[in-house]
Amino acid sequence: MIQGSCHCGAVRFEVEGPIEGVEICNCSICTRTAYLHWYVAPERFRLLTSPDAIATYEFGTRVAKHHFCRTCGISPFRRARSNPNEIDVNVRCLEGVDLEAIPVKRFDGRDWEQQMKSRV
Repeated sequence: MIQGSCHCGAVRFEVEGPIEGVEICNCSICTRTAYLHWYVAPERFRLLTSPDAIATYEFGTRVAKHHFCRTCGISPFRRARSNPNEIDVNVRCLEGVDLEAIPVKRFDGRDWEQQMKSRV
């Protein structure tokens, strides 16, 4: 199990590894938040703190659920529009992970519709 949290620790979680398939996206929200996406099945993710510590932001289609800490504003996980049935963990919020050692794929979120057609 890999531990993770927001900056202040009000939102803590654990997720079962290994870390693989990490993506970086160039859409407007991911670019601004520097999110590194790791999609995991819900049964591999466990929230360790109260859901009351989390606020949720939705925009556009409202499919994506951008969860963030009510105290420090960091987004440690979310439900992405591209993978709504999985938990999208922000690898930058995981403890003890060497980000330089993780292969990262690029996802063109600016052209989301075209990218999703190519995944099918």
